[in-house]
Parts: sequence; C-alpha cells; structure tokens
Amino acid sequence: MSNDKSAAKDLYLELMKTTLLGSIYPGLDSFVWPPSVPLRWILRKILPANVKLSRTISPEERGTSWPSHAYTMVSPERLDNIRFCVEDVLERGVPGDLIETGVWRGGSVIFMRALLKANGVTDRTVWVADSFAGLPKPDPGKYPADSGDVHYLISDLAVSLEQVQSHFRVFNLLDDQVRFLKGWFKDTLPTAPIKKLAVARLDGDIYESTMDGLTHLYPKLSAGGYLIIDDYSAIPAKNAVHDYRDANGIKDAIKQIDHASAYWQKTA
Repeated sequence: MSNDKSAAKDLYLELMKTTLLGSIYPGLDSFVWPPSVPLRWILRKILPANVKLSRTISPEERGTSWPSHAYTMVSPERLDNIRFCVEDVLERGVPGDLIETGVWRGGSVIFMRALLKANGVTDRTVWVADSFAGLPKPDPGKYPADSGDVHYLISDLAVSLEQVQSHFRVFNLLDDQVRFLKGWFKDTLPTAPIKKLAVARLDGDIYESTMDGLTHLYPKLSAGGYLIIDDYSAIPAKNAVHDYRDANGIKDAIKQIDHASAYWQKTA
C-alpha cells in the first residue's frame, strides 16, 4: 500500500510539474520575444499594441525566457530542485516554513504548496512575497550594481495578487497554509511574521531585491535548510549573493542547478 501511495504522489507531482511548465500541451506555449530585456522594451514602444512579441517555445528552451501561457518561467531542473530541497528538509525534520520572493505567476511557489499537500504536511506555511506590480525602479545611489536596469519598465513581469491567488485556486491549493506578503521586499520582509524557514527561494533579479531577501530571511533559515537563488547567472543578483556571503563569513558550497540557478545548504 505504501508503494501505491508513493507512486500516486510521484504521478501527482509530475503532473503538477508538467502543467506548471506548460509542457503538458506541446507546441501551445511561446516565448515572450526577444530575450533581451532592453530590446524587448524598445520594441514594445515602437510596435503597435496588437503585435505579439513571441515565438514557439521548445522543450529544451524552458527556463531561458518568459513563456506566454505557463504558470512559471523556470526550467524543469529548477522545479526538481525545489522538490529535492523541500522533501529533504521534511524527511530530516528541519524546522521552518517555505518562502519564495518574486513569484511572477506563482508556479514555483504553487509547487511548494503542492509538495506539502502531497506529503501530508499541515504544520508549515508557504509564504508568497512579491510586489505584484513588477520590479522596483533602481536606486543606483544605494545600489550601484542596479544602475541602468530596466526590469521595472517591463509590464510582462507585473502579475497581480488576484491573478496569483486565482492560479492557486486552479490547483485547489489556496488555503490557510498560504500567506501573501504584498509590497517591495524592503518594506514587507523586515516585519514579516516568519519565525523560521526551512527553504528560501529568492527570485529578485536585481541586486537590491536579492540583498533584501538575504538580509531579512537568511538569519531565519534553519541549519540544514536551503537557500535557492533563481537568477544566480544575473550579475547584479550574483554580486549580491557574494557580497552577503563575504560579509557574513558564509562558506557553504554553492551548487549549480541549471544554466541560471544555484543553491546551497546552510550548515550553521
């Protein structure tokens, strides 16, 4: 019977994964194109509003740009990493909740909630932190690494709280184990009523947002828990990671997930 339950859990989570990725309907999804953020912003300004900037997405390209239909822009490997981290802390009894900072349409954090559901966990909360209005305008005076960043101009990155909540409802996963933190990270994270975290996934794209997540959440991450950086390949985010690690003497090995993302396990 336990083998049957394990197989059913695996089937459910694999179905969740392919649905969140949009790969359950081959050929339907497309990329927001072109992949260059500045070029896309320029084209949005000069082309008619009814012109669709997209092209068909192949399975190999998932996780390299912004899909038109999928609930998440991450790769299959990044969802597999979330599953590994969450199920590992559950198995070892590492205390704390789960959080993602920067959720877009909610796919990755919906998967976190599905993992708790599939494993029968009722005493942990999934925190959903986002402005639900896109990225903040750069503050180059305080964060020079963000100078010239144009993510805040990209309307595709602004997904409302109501939309994300509706996506949780699609999967019957919007309940009292899901809590939302709406606003800029610098305003919401310092006072968030989070006691401990077992898994923290940061997807802030820029230096400021990444540093806010590290500064206010890493001290709450339990020993044995995991810190995931979705956009480790982005220079501003990567610089924030290493500046924080250097300032706090963190030596835990960083492991690559795919071309873009990385994570490490907190040892102390």
